[in-house]
Amino acid sequence: MQSYSLSQNKVLSRVFLGLCGTLLASMCGVIFATQLPYSLIRWLVVLEICMFFVAMFMQTRRSIGFGFVYAFTFVSGMTLWPVISYYATTLGAGLVIQAIAVTAGSFLATAVIASRSSMDFSFLRGFLLVGSIALLLMMIVSLFTGFSSTMELTYSLLGIAIFVGYILFDVNRIARYGVSEQYVPWIVLSLYLDFVNLFLFILRLMGVLGGSSNRR
Repeated sequence: MQSYSLSQNKVLSRVFLGLCGTLLASMCGVIFATQLPYSLIRWLVVLEICMFFVAMFMQTRRSIGFGFVYAFTFVSGMTLWPVISYYATTLGAGLVIQAIAVTAGSFLATAVIASRSSMDFSFLRGFLLVGSIALLLMMIVSLFTGFSSTMELTYSLLGIAIFVGYILFDVNRIARYGVSEQYVPWIVLSLYLDFVNLFLFILRLMGVLGGSSNRR
């Protein structure tokens, strides 16, 4: 039992060290994107989507490797820049910094609960799938009808709940069942996407609340 625990701790340490590397690569991407024309960002979004599907395909055959993961997260950081720039310009850089801090704190707290809890969070799989589909449908509807402030708030809160759930599910699965060496980069990439999506929904929520305060 002790060797199993040590093995699990080693895997978790490697996963979270890799996650820190992806966040650093993403931050470098954001900084680099400040020097790029906005017209190029749309092509980077296409590249990011293609890289994600390539990662999914490669993972079924062999490990994607950390080099690919860091390249993906660097591109991801560049595509994040327009969103960050919009909120920083509209509501102030302080709001973006607060969103990053809240996201980091929420992620850390959720990860600790997921890794230390005796509860198996596998039951969340079905709820997360349904919630993700609901988010997708709401986003599609918003393209045609837009969101009212109430719907915007609901969408943001649902997104936060879904990605907190994904963090619980992913970290708990690693802690309880472990992960083979070849899947570590894929797990790191999954947790990076959990973090980034949680950040975007927290930023969106703060934008809604900040916008409401400004209107008053």
